[in-house]
Amino acid sequence: MDMGKQKIIEGKKAFQRELLQIAVPVTLQCLMQSSFSVVDQIMTGQLGSTSIAGIGLGGKFASIYSVVIAAVASVAGIMLAQYIGKKDNEEAGRSFYTNLAVSFLLAAIFTALSMMMPYRILGLYTNDVAAVQGGVEYLRIYALSFLPVAVTSIFSAYLRCACAAKVPLYAGIFASVANTVFNYLLIFGKAGFPAMGVKGAAWASVLAQAAGCILTVIFFFFLHRKNVWKIPFAIRMDKVHMKQYLVILMPLLLCEFFWSLGENVYASIYGHVGTKAFAAMTLTNPLQSLVMGALSGVSQAAGVMIGKRMGADDMGSAYQDSERLMYTGLVCSLLLSVLVVAFGKYYVLVFRVENDVRQMAGYVLTAYALVAPVKVQNMILGGILRSGGRTTFVMIIDMIGTWIFGVPLGLLAAFVFHLPIASVYFVLSMEECVRLIISLVVFRKKKWMQTL
Repeated sequence: MDMGKQKIIEGKKAFQRELLQIAVPVTLQCLMQSSFSVVDQIMTGQLGSTSIAGIGLGGKFASIYSVVIAAVASVAGIMLAQYIGKKDNEEAGRSFYTNLAVSFLLAAIFTALSMMMPYRILGLYTNDVAAVQGGVEYLRIYALSFLPVAVTSIFSAYLRCACAAKVPLYAGIFASVANTVFNYLLIFGKAGFPAMGVKGAAWASVLAQAAGCILTVIFFFFLHRKNVWKIPFAIRMDKVHMKQYLVILMPLLLCEFFWSLGENVYASIYGHVGTKAFAAMTLTNPLQSLVMGALSGVSQAAGVMIGKRMGADDMGSAYQDSERLMYTGLVCSLLLSVLVVAFGKYYVLVFRVENDVRQMAGYVLTAYALVAPVKVQNMILGGILRSGGRTTFVMIIDMIGTWIFGVPLGLLAAFVFHLPIASVYFVLSMEECVRLIISLVVFRKKKWMQTL
């Protein structure tokens, strides 16, 4: 065997080892969280369509916070991956503590909004007073989880970049199990606890997130001492570092915020189609999350692996491994879509809702199975394009997809053509195809590839 072929084989083996090392723990964590989310949805699904819609409303606003914090954690991951790849401990420490401080500030802002003006916020989604009331009860309590989520996200970003991805996995599994147990106890009033319904679901999430956060921090400091990680404390930046940080953060933060805002506009469209339509969409969310969670590890691995290669100035490997990651995601997503179509009809039967709500949910799942492979490719490409710090590219692509195509298509489908909920979902999801085409063009041009 000549040296060229041997090098290719060794490169593939190294790629597979690193992918498994990063992607498997993240995937298992997401799968565990999503699977327990399915169990939680089944529990809350026994409360009726109005309660389901209320929890869905509260969760939609909370999702804006989730994606904004995820954006900050993503920036932390981009910077940490490259600086750890360069073995620059000082800048890695600065990145860690700066992003932690920013996440604290965002947690405080979103918690205040959720406590002070929940009726105004949730009233934007639907005119159903009962659903809004349930959503307010849920959101005011759930907002207490925002700070633990912020801490967990930044600490987990460092751990994954430091090749300790199993730690967030263990903490995530613990939090997911705790969430399910607390849901059972507090929603239905078991083991001497009062039956709290929607409020019980919110308190279960708060307690579980706090438990996961504490466990993550404990593991982090244990490994910090064991491995003698050097994370010098620094938040202050000179003009050069501040400009670099803002150039990476602001496009990504705006991107995630407006993408999530677009998702909330979609939710408002579903809510105005009808409470039953919104309940049907809410029922499908855990299964959709399960599919995306199954492949989120590949997206997380993309950011870390490609970022480290560019940090080491190995652009050839960075591009080649990006293509391998995209191919892996495509094959896996097609298989998962087949499973959604095959088992979706059984999934909707476990909920105590009206037959027409079950039927609508089944149609939505079929539509989702058709667009899931495109969604997965966009998720992986997003991780790849961000790894070079050129987050402006991702912001522009997402803004075009969501606001120029997705929102107008959704409004037309729902309020002009008065299509059923599954058709509305499928039509507005065509924006994913637009994003994929643009992302592939940007990827091929290689302008996203740079070192920090």
